[in-house]
Amino acid sequence: MTMVGSVAGCGASSAETTTDVAEHTKEVISSVDYEVPQQIPGILVDQVGYNCNSEKAIVLRGDDLPETFGIYELESGKKVFSGEILKPVYNEELDEYDCQGYFTDFTKEGSYFISTDVVGESFSFTIKEDAFKEAFDEACKKYYINRCGIALSENYAGDNAHSACHTQPAHLQEDPATEIDVTGGWHMDESAGRDTALGCNIAENLLLAYEMNPSAFTDEVGIPESGNGIPDILDEVKYEVDWLLKMQDPRTGGEYGAALTDPVRGGEAINTPVVVAPVSMEATISFASAMARFSYTFQQYDPEFATQCLKAADRAYSCFLNNQKASDNTAAFKAAAQLYRATGAASYEEVLRSYFEREDFFELFDADENVFIGGVTYMSINQSVDVDVCRKLMKALMNRSEAIASAASKSTYLVTDLGRKDGFDRMLKDMRCLTITDHIIYNYEYTTIIENHAHFLMGRNPDAVNYVTSATERTYLDAGMASIAGDPWRNSLFIFMLSVLEK
Repeated sequence: MTMVGSVAGCGASSAETTTDVAEHTKEVISSVDYEVPQQIPGILVDQVGYNCNSEKAIVLRGDDLPETFGIYELESGKKVFSGEILKPVYNEELDEYDCQGYFTDFTKEGSYFISTDVVGESFSFTIKEDAFKEAFDEACKKYYINRCGIALSENYAGDNAHSACHTQPAHLQEDPATEIDVTGGWHMDESAGRDTALGCNIAENLLLAYEMNPSAFTDEVGIPESGNGIPDILDEVKYEVDWLLKMQDPRTGGEYGAALTDPVRGGEAINTPVVVAPVSMEATISFASAMARFSYTFQQYDPEFATQCLKAADRAYSCFLNNQKASDNTAAFKAAAQLYRATGAASYEEVLRSYFEREDFFELFDADENVFIGGVTYMSINQSVDVDVCRKLMKALMNRSEAIASAASKSTYLVTDLGRKDGFDRMLKDMRCLTITDHIIYNYEYTTIIENHAHFLMGRNPDAVNYVTSATERTYLDAGMASIAGDPWRNSLFIFMLSVLEK
């Protein structure tokens, strides 16, 4: 990756919280009978668990708290550790007093709960090596569960097994007499719709996550392609890519907007006939970008197929420029960056330069999804690049990451945003930014911040909800809320942030 500049990673960081905890007590101090809290507890933990050697924190709520908390073995009720409770502060956003407690020094694997006077008990949690692996694999496998057009067997899908769906030819909305094969791809919602622009953006997230942390992704997640020598996440993206290729109009190179279940026909969505939305320029330029990135990544596994995808990307890009100017849609900048990296063609570089010359370019880098991803891609190009632009991009990336770290340090919950207004979109994008920065220049502080956001999403939040998995004591199902994995786009960002913890 082209890297410009350097960042010092030593010394105390703004996001670190320093506290002394009591030494690990080996003898039994007391015994407490554990009962699952019937209401939202006043001690909030990551119900999935903590890695043995990582920073480990809890959040406690209340303005009159004791000075210490205890960790107890779940099975025996024996107290095995005592930690210090920091001074509560008023949280104006939540209208509560809250604070933290740390047990980083306690590293013994096992199942535990936390108890203290006044506040009571927490939900149970585990401490173990690679505490997030099951959640990470489950999130990666979610795309297999969402596959359209094939039968999902119990061996791979468990309770989600079903027969092949939407295998019949679809019809064009603009010309119902025309049939088209659009089998495959991922279902995106409860209506079993398959949106091309959204699918392209998800595929790009997964491909970039793989590029940042390839060692996090294995060939043994448990899908039919496992063991074929290709990381399962790339097999999964290829399944979507195969469908995206079917959605390209062979005459114009444009990309159809979506494959939708026909509401007029009624019935269960999984068995409803499919109609294909007209060619969309948003879908077309998104397709060009995703195909170029996929081609670049997949070249080492199947050069012939990768080249086919690159040609499809070029046709789609030309179709877009025949209908719109590159300046009309920032997705053209992202696509140009992907295509320039894959080909080195001057025509793509010209589009990039036209954006770099804009007075508002670095404002767009901070605020626009397409310009951000395109800018990150430009820094990784092996072709000829503008070193000064790369230096400025790196500075902008570091400034954005430092702002994220600063925001997390000011929160008792150790996160940039509580996610109540946007369903965690901001925090997930923030963590993608930190993951990218952490890949370019490793920073332990950033890794810790990412891990703290994982803890938040898995239970250490104001509602004490595990938004990720369904096997703990209080999950999204109990709270009547949606899971992160239930939204394919958010799930791709969740995979992105966990990948840095799994590498």
